[in-house]
Amino acid sequence: MDFEVSEKMQTILGMVDEFIANDVIPLEGEMLHGNQATLNDLIVEKQQRVRQMDLWAPNHPVEFGGLGLNMVEHGMLAEALGRTPLGLLVFGCQAPDAGNVEILHKYATDDQRERFLRPLVEGEVRSCFSMTEPEMPGSNPVMMATTARKDGDDYVINGHKWFTSAADGSAFAIVMAVTDPDAPPYSRASMILVPTDTPGFELIRNVSVMGHAGSGYGTHGEVSYQQCRVPQANLLGGEGDGFVIAQERLGPGRIHHCMRWIGIAQRSFEMMCDRANKRQIRPDGQTLAGRQVIQHWVAETAAEISGARLMTLNAAWMIDRVGPKAARDEIASIKFQVANVMLRAVDRAVQVHGALGVTDDTILSYWYRHERAARIYDGADEVHKSSLGRRLLKRQASGGPIRLGMAHD
Repeated sequence: MDFEVSEKMQTILGMVDEFIANDVIPLEGEMLHGNQATLNDLIVEKQQRVRQMDLWAPNHPVEFGGLGLNMVEHGMLAEALGRTPLGLLVFGCQAPDAGNVEILHKYATDDQRERFLRPLVEGEVRSCFSMTEPEMPGSNPVMMATTARKDGDDYVINGHKWFTSAADGSAFAIVMAVTDPDAPPYSRASMILVPTDTPGFELIRNVSVMGHAGSGYGTHGEVSYQQCRVPQANLLGGEGDGFVIAQERLGPGRIHHCMRWIGIAQRSFEMMCDRANKRQIRPDGQTLAGRQVIQHWVAETAAEISGARLMTLNAAWMIDRVGPKAARDEIASIKFQVANVMLRAVDRAVQVHGALGVTDDTILSYWYRHERAARIYDGADEVHKSSLGRRLLKRQASGGPIRLGMAHD
């Protein structure tokens, strides 16, 4: 395993760290307490600065202006940008656009690349990914009620989706719908590109998450497709490839998520330490840092973050080396492990901040609300644990190795 950081990547990370600290984190006050239109203008201004530094959309394909980063390098960058909720957006590599770029780059036709991919990479538009359905279990993606029926040269889409993140203001959706209900379970669904101004596409609402519906990019849309007609030329990949494309999107995407979560955990840890050192609790000047329980939390959190980071970088290294399918055990393990490390770091930081921790005077309460879903989306913890445990037990029974960090067919 080689996680050595190249000189070029060290330079990039140094520039990113400085820009995040000086230019992006200060925008959090506007995000939490200010005006959305003002925040949008500030973000556009910072994005222009990022372009001038030649760091725009660094994870995207080289031929579209990206930096050609491998998965390990992308992971390191995601941690640096994850230190603030605005980091990935300011640098043009936010979800769900980053994942959509990956599958468009691999599966789109030349016409689709020019119409959908190029403006997305250049930051002219945003997109959304429309797969989850309120009536169907997200843990079983082969169960899907949305259909796309052929009619002449078109698909006619009917269905009900929600948690179509960032649908508000998006130019197009990548929709997963059943195109052949009689096919084998993993070949029934396809992915179809649907411009959001298509008749029959309706953003019903931005779903309120723990009291906050939001607007624009930071939202989770409920979407209705009613007789929504698009050309069959908008099919992404082959018919029936929806599940395969989704798996290819979600595997590397979990590296991005996990390293972003580590960025959240690391900043929460730093805030916890700073608060513990400064918060006086006795007239003689004693601070929270003198309490053994705080010292234990600091030690445990530091060790947990370090372990989570190494696990995730190892999974990224394996994806680079053997591909996401062979690294599926490592991908499954980091999904539930890192999410919980991050949530414990945030929770401890809130506790050390006391009453201040549950206010919106720091970023902690924002993360406490919005990141609880980390244990649910892209596969609930329990699903990943069950699938990983089942594979390991089966492998042991057949005499195979069961140690993580080794590729398996």
